[in-house]
Order: sequence, then C-alpha cells, then structure tokens
Amino acid sequence: MADRHRNGSANGDEAALPAPVPLGTRAREAVLQRIVDRRYAQGARLVEREVAEELGMSRVPVREALRALVTEGLLELLPHSGVRVRRLERSDVEHLYEVWEPLAVQASRLAARARAAGDTRGLGALEATLHQAESAAAADEGTREVAAHTAFHESVVAMSGNPLLARTMEQLSWQLRLVFGLREEPAHMRAQHAEMYRHIAAGDAEAAAASTLLHVRDSRTVALRSLFGDA
Repeated sequence: MADRHRNGSANGDEAALPAPVPLGTRAREAVLQRIVDRRYAQGARLVEREVAEELGMSRVPVREALRALVTEGLLELLPHSGVRVRRLERSDVEHLYEVWEPLAVQASRLAARARAAGDTRGLGALEATLHQAESAAAADEGTREVAAHTAFHESVVAMSGNPLLARTMEQLSWQLRLVFGLREEPAHMRAQHAEMYRHIAAGDAEAAAASTLLHVRDSRTVALRSLFGDA
C-alpha cells in the first residue's frame, strides 16, 4: 500500500514537471536574444555551423531556428547561401507601431478595469519592472533596461486578463524588443511608465489608456529619430 502511495506521488510529481523545451525553440530564442542585444548586428551574415558551435548545439535545431526566423522576417536569405540579420526599414517600424498602439492602449484600459474590480494580481510584478528599469539606467546597463521596459508592457498585458490579447501581443514581443534595443532610452520614457502604473493601480481605465497612447506615440517618435535620424 505504501509502495503504491509512493509510486502515485512520484507519478504525480512527474506529471507536474514542465515539458522540456524543444532544441529548435531554444535555438530560436538564443538567436533572437543575440539579435536583440546586438551581438548579431543588422546586416551580419550568420553561418549555420558557427551559430551551432556558439550555442553548443547540433546544426539541425539551428537550421530549424534560422528558417523560422527567415519566415518571421528577422533574418533574410542571402542570394547563394546562408542568412543575414535583416536591416530594419522605416516602414517596418511604422507598421509595428500601427499595430502595437491600439493593443497597448486596450491592455492598459483592461488592466485598470481589472484593478477597479478588485484584482490586485500583477501589480507587484508591474511595480518591480519600474524599479528594475531605474536600477539598470543608474548602472548604465542598456540591455537590462530594455528588458525591464519590455517586461513592463508584458506585465500590463498579463494584468488585462484577456488571453487573446496576450497571444496577439506575444507575436509582437521580439519585434518590440528589437526596436527598444536599437533606439535610445530617454529618462522621460521611464517617467511615462510610472504614470501608466499609477493610473492602472488607481483603477482609472481612461486615464491609463490616455497615458499609454501618449507613451506609445512618443516611443514611436524616439524610435524613428534614433534609427533613421528624424527631426
């Protein structure tokens, strides 16, 4: 009886373990991270064998990852062989912000409504991203600051409680991280995040939406100026 109980517990523990991440997925995420933090610069040629050696993987999952990133538009095929990191065009950034703006505004509105209804889940994580961004900025750690800014917006989406919105935003996450990583991060962007947080925490849906709209449009201006020299 005891043996059956122990076996049942062991099986239950095994069932609770997360499924292993496929190697192709791990390779894709590793290459993406290197693009975002600019270890793989825009226009850089990526050689499958060299990437596999760097990641400590076989070439099969790396090949799968590179093909996936070509399909997603972050890499492009070279005329004869291999791939390179795709250079962002102005239209890429404009299209991204056109899609992100209404989603970000609605995410803040829904997060504030959830808070007004008494849901406090996620507020602590949201506030933590503000402290992380300030800490990273003080230490002049740009990559960590970008990660904190991205986490802030992801936390707002999580607070919205809308799984369809979350899945849609997930498709934009790496493109946003890439743009955030390439642009400059002025201090007033952190202040805008803090204002968005205050409105969400107060449960003021329309003030949260308005502050988010201002922030996203300002972010677009900063991105275009940083990347393309717009006045």
